[in-house]
Amino acid sequence: MTTDVTNQLRDRIRSAFPALAGGTVFLENAGGSQVPAVVADRVRDYMVSSYVQLGAGYPLSHKATAVVDEAHDFVRLLFNGSDGEVILGPSTSALLQMLANSYAKVLTPGDEIVVAQIGHEANVGPWTKLAALGIEIKWWKMDTDDFTSPLGRLDELLSERTALVAFPHVSNLLGEIMDVAGATEMAHRAGARVVVDGVAYAPHRALDVAAWEVDFYAYSTYKVYGPHMAAMWASRGALAELQGPNHFFIPDTELPYKFELGGACHEACAGVLGLRDYLAMLAGVGESCALDRAAVERAFEIMAACELPLQARLVAYLASRPDVRIIGPAHGGPSRVGTVSFVHESKTSREITEVVDGSGIAIRHGHMYAYHLCEALGRDVDDGVVRVSLVHYNTIEEIDRLIEVLDRALGTV
Repeated sequence: MTTDVTNQLRDRIRSAFPALAGGTVFLENAGGSQVPAVVADRVRDYMVSSYVQLGAGYPLSHKATAVVDEAHDFVRLLFNGSDGEVILGPSTSALLQMLANSYAKVLTPGDEIVVAQIGHEANVGPWTKLAALGIEIKWWKMDTDDFTSPLGRLDELLSERTALVAFPHVSNLLGEIMDVAGATEMAHRAGARVVVDGVAYAPHRALDVAAWEVDFYAYSTYKVYGPHMAAMWASRGALAELQGPNHFFIPDTELPYKFELGGACHEACAGVLGLRDYLAMLAGVGESCALDRAAVERAFEIMAACELPLQARLVAYLASRPDVRIIGPAHGGPSRVGTVSFVHESKTSREITEVVDGSGIAIRHGHMYAYHLCEALGRDVDDGVVRVSLVHYNTIEEIDRLIEVLDRALGTV
């Protein structure tokens, strides 16, 4: 990453997020990021000026409808997915469960689904439940020595009966970026559809479903500096094989509404449009109407440039301690994101987190819904791992402050 980030831009980033002035050091961002003021302002403005139902004939309804339509278009730009549909819902878990329910109507006993062992339960549980219908579940297992999920292991699992392959772009514990394009190409050669959980990737890098050629890709907008909602991109070819769950009288051709049971959250759509304003500021294009695909990529390049020195500092510190095992890549750099997990040889994850949380620094411990991953590692799933998750608005000073507290929590080597 060669993008330069000036101190002036760093200050503008920090000042855009009101919560950062409150004294808490937010290093639990994988659980949900903070939002720029413009996102909160958009939600409030919508609710006090056009909080009405969509699709009616009066002017305020036209205005509200335009907000929801515009949010779909903006998220499609974020996905780089002009050839597909954007489906909005309350969470990634809800969207993927809806997708699995739709597949339950078209799959037949003996069909196979490959599920990544390192996945978040949002993209595991909905598929494993289909075993009750006679669907065979095959596990794409992790190498517990280096925490990788080799493509060769995936290839061995694929067959002419494989209907779906479900895996994360980034494990929300490991932090390593997976080869989505490579896995997708392999699955497509076998005739399978691909469902990617992008929740842990989306806050850090620009999405590009066109380049990856996936069939479904989902992420949580509340973990990408927006309101509590989620988005799923779907190729039109993949959607055509399914029937959406919305009311029977809504035509199958009315997309994405046929897959948005009850409709999208209107005020959250307004908040998502606030993110467009923030990205425009980051990219230096001024007004949000000037935000095109190149500007989106520029904004996320700046985010990555902000993060890389921070994750390098943290990973180097943890790797220097012989009493600590990093769960995931023991290095910084562009092949991973700033989600860093570790365990201690004698102290529990809970003990460590309690010390850090008590110092005004927010981190987390546990399995973080990567339940099967923790089981594979032989961890007590309740104690799990210690997870630190940073994003572009964090600072090197905050990482140094965390390291000082960790020195106390972990003790002398």
